[in-house]
Amino acid sequence: MPHHSTLMTPAHPTRRRRVHAQPMAAVGLSALLLTACATPGGHAGNAVEASPSAAAETSPKEAGAPTPRLVYTHDGGIGVLDATSLEQVGSAEMSGFNRLNPAGDGRHVFVSTGDAFRLFDAGAWTEPHGDHSHHYVAVPKLTELAFEADKAGHVVLHADKTVLFNDGSGKVESFETSALSAAVEGGKLPTTDTYVTPEAHHGVAVELEDSKLLVTLGNEESRSGIAVLSAGKGQERTEIVRNEDCPGVHGEAVAAGEAVVVGCENGMLIYKDGAITKVPSPDAYGRLGNQAGSEKSPVILGDYKVDKAAKPERPTRISLVNTATATMQLVDIGTSYSFRSLGRGPSGEALVLGTDGGLRVIDPLSGAVTSSIPVVAAWEESATWQDPRPTLFVQGSTAFVTEPASRALHAVDLKSGKVTKSAKLPHVPNELTGITG
Repeated sequence: MPHHSTLMTPAHPTRRRRVHAQPMAAVGLSALLLTACATPGGHAGNAVEASPSAAAETSPKEAGAPTPRLVYTHDGGIGVLDATSLEQVGSAEMSGFNRLNPAGDGRHVFVSTGDAFRLFDAGAWTEPHGDHSHHYVAVPKLTELAFEADKAGHVVLHADKTVLFNDGSGKVESFETSALSAAVEGGKLPTTDTYVTPEAHHGVAVELEDSKLLVTLGNEESRSGIAVLSAGKGQERTEIVRNEDCPGVHGEAVAAGEAVVVGCENGMLIYKDGAITKVPSPDAYGRLGNQAGSEKSPVILGDYKVDKAAKPERPTRISLVNTATATMQLVDIGTSYSFRSLGRGPSGEALVLGTDGGLRVIDPLSGAVTSSIPVVAAWEESATWQDPRPTLFVQGSTAFVTEPASRALHAVDLKSGKVTKSAKLPHVPNELTGITG
């Protein structure tokens, strides 16, 4: 998420668990078929264009294999694509600016709408059955289930826990990710554990493998660092360690060895093996506000900004923070990028989508740019962070990149380094995520 100010409402701490299922506004759903179209200029691969189809069947159908899908937002709703063919398989009408967060169960996505984390069913899932599994597909739909929020913020997935952070109240709700699908099938949300931070702020929380909880520290005026709390329930958790040498704390990522990091305006904090370590920036103001981690690498990929007054700053350097050695390396990639440009490949490689249209593949240990794959036309980041811009999402060995200017989506095979398929979308895409099915 970019560096921006967020209006907050006063915190209302409570020790009670509060799980809410609330009805949604009327949603229009449709399944779409695709017709062939010319490949967008300058891009390799096959191209397809979406168009409305007849009424879709609503009952689930069994599939021969998992069916990964992509979910994107646009001005007026949500679209769902088959991740292999890039054909559009469903849509939902939804007004306002909405943000997408994977729910972690391979089927659902949380839509942050401001007043709630609303649950969207992407319509593809797998059910274990003894020594094998069954795979299903259905029409995507916006469910009637939602976690209420004063200001819905970050959603973090780690250690089979999904953690929701409510910026407006400081409420942190966590639940077992693996319990989500079964709960939803029963028409309810999973049971949660709720902790409320001392003061409301734009923050984030991560539940660790040993059930400890890492939370950011801050209030409506400023944010200063992180604290790690003991395992337990709700407000029974007690503080184990904290570090407040992290002005403007923002974002999170997890590296190999369960090293959890958050970005600061002067470096990065690393929590690992019970201790918090500060990795300082080489500049007095050197902000690492957006990060991408990988379980295959000890290195965290981050942005790097040095001009606090810029609106926006267009940096050309990225940061690589090694959580094993607590060191930072800055790499100039020769082009600017945005907060939606960072990703990680299947082997932990660092990926950065530049405004020159190239997807750079970077060795996270050496910082060497091993390749640059042409994907989209050159673009410039808007000063309004909510505006659509080319967005990178990685699923398996495929990098998906949106191109709002041409209303397109491109699939990049990271093994071959080539664009293998492109699709023309019915709407200008904004945010992008996916489910494994």
